[in-house]
Amino acid sequence: MSQILTAPSARHRPSLWSLLLANRLATLGLIILLLTLVVALCAPLLPLADPDATNLLQRLLPPLSPGHLLGTDPLGRDVLSRLIWGTRVSLAVGISATLLAALFGTLIGLLAGYAGGRTDSLLMRLIDMLMAFPYILLALAIVAVLGPGLLNALYAIAVVNIPFFARNIRGLAVGLRQRDFVQAARLSGKSHASVLFTEVLPNVMPVIVVTMSTTIGWMILETAGLSFLGLGTQPPDADLGSMLGQGRAQMFSAPHVSLVPGIMIFLLVMSFNLLGDGIRDLLDPRLRSGVLQRAQAVTTVTRPAVPAAKTEVALLEVVDLKVSFRAGKQTQQAVKGISFHLQRGECLGLIGESGSGKSVTALSIMGLLASPPGEISGGAVYVGGEEMLSLSPDALRQRRGARVAYIFQDPLSTLHPQLRIGDQIVEAIQAHRPLSRSEARQKAVALLEDVGIPDATARFNAWPHQLSGGQRQRVGIAMALANDPEIIIADEPTTALDVTVQARILELLQNLRRQRGLTLLFITHDFGVIAQICDRVAVMRHGEIVESGDTATVLANPQHDYTRRLIASVPKAGQGRDFLRQVAALYPGSQPQQERV
Repeated sequence: MSQILTAPSARHRPSLWSLLLANRLATLGLIILLLTLVVALCAPLLPLADPDATNLLQRLLPPLSPGHLLGTDPLGRDVLSRLIWGTRVSLAVGISATLLAALFGTLIGLLAGYAGGRTDSLLMRLIDMLMAFPYILLALAIVAVLGPGLLNALYAIAVVNIPFFARNIRGLAVGLRQRDFVQAARLSGKSHASVLFTEVLPNVMPVIVVTMSTTIGWMILETAGLSFLGLGTQPPDADLGSMLGQGRAQMFSAPHVSLVPGIMIFLLVMSFNLLGDGIRDLLDPRLRSGVLQRAQAVTTVTRPAVPAAKTEVALLEVVDLKVSFRAGKQTQQAVKGISFHLQRGECLGLIGESGSGKSVTALSIMGLLASPPGEISGGAVYVGGEEMLSLSPDALRQRRGARVAYIFQDPLSTLHPQLRIGDQIVEAIQAHRPLSRSEARQKAVALLEDVGIPDATARFNAWPHQLSGGQRQRVGIAMALANDPEIIIADEPTTALDVTVQARILELLQNLRRQRGLTLLFITHDFGVIAQICDRVAVMRHGEIVESGDTATVLANPQHDYTRRLIASVPKAGQGRDFLRQVAALYPGSQPQQERV
């Protein structure tokens, strides 16, 4: 059977380079770093003075002196020349130490996380021993044993940073070793080494790259610290740390001697950190798309005008609602000017395939759509004659739960995993009512009983993971009912449940409608559910409502071809092969597959 969805038009995907340049801070760090690297690498070709040549007659010359752009140090050596050559040394040490720490730390973390058991315990206890000492003191102790020198400082800095990589990679490897794709690779006959380096390592590589990009700056800083104390680069050679240490005695008489290398250390560390943040965003597709940006308290509203309500008797009315998603300078419209209404006590079913805009519409009604990237670009939402999208964030927050409540699709992801279910219901109650803890607890237990949770008093202290999917959904319904709302929006509340539990949840919603007189906006993709509980139905496709009306009328005589396809996609008991013929008839040129003998 061919798919109902039409093929989406090809969209331009920006390159990683353009995305990196779009991050201004990362671009700034990249520019500073590239300029520094180019100058440092070209040091032998530049017309610079000998960095080790002394001239006591020209000692402590100020910047912009003839022949000495950045002045001279206490021995008359050219500060600019020593700065460029010293930066070259500091960069080489910082990058080399980072590579060593990343190599050994990654190997230890991968082996410990993948092997587990005694191997994990032994390796992690060794790492804990290293982490028990302050890293700079441990580096000093290593250099003291090996002796002062640039190479020994490099080894010391690399060793003290191995635990940082090992801990991060080990945590990721522990989570990956039981994943299905790893188990499948092992069942296919791959060796442990092959699984480790072909399955686990590629999945932790982005973290390694990001950690390295942000660690190089710290490596340079730590190396400079050892050289500042005289344990790194030895005279007459120079790096940024030794230059800083040699100029501390002239801090007041000739501050440029210490300020110049200090500023260069600052620029290098900041450029690596800024570039590392940009690389992190590039390697995570969710960060790159803006999904993980911190959402505002309410959805951004950019509509040019507020349309008036059209139906005075409606409890909920959506008028010409338009919702868009912004990605950089591009905007994609997801909801294209839809309108519908609900009267008090009525149940309206909003039906359509995945991606049609149902949940986006529901989330927009009370400003719950994440901004960025979502924004309401037109229309209005009226609840009891009050326009919701014009309210202040505090006022809108008070309307949520009190006038309009929301039942989410996946209760496991919406319930807080570290709070007991009873505490979450109590929090929802006390957010709108001035009740004491004991009064709110009594009401929460009563709500759990109303939604059919067995032994509600004992279940009050249960964690979300201790409940079944159906029980978690009942807890979500209890939270929606906590403050006696006038309208409940149920966003596919039965999608993740089996057929038996679905029927119980639908029966529960029907009973609550009769008992409390609730107005219900029910979102689903199943016409069977619509036929069971909804008074009216609105069919949504590609962000538009293509057909609406009484449920019985639409089911008996659908007017839109898309509606007919949705109805035909619901099998009925006893149809057998007639179901395939019914569906195939709606798609000219397609034939049901012949049954194999």
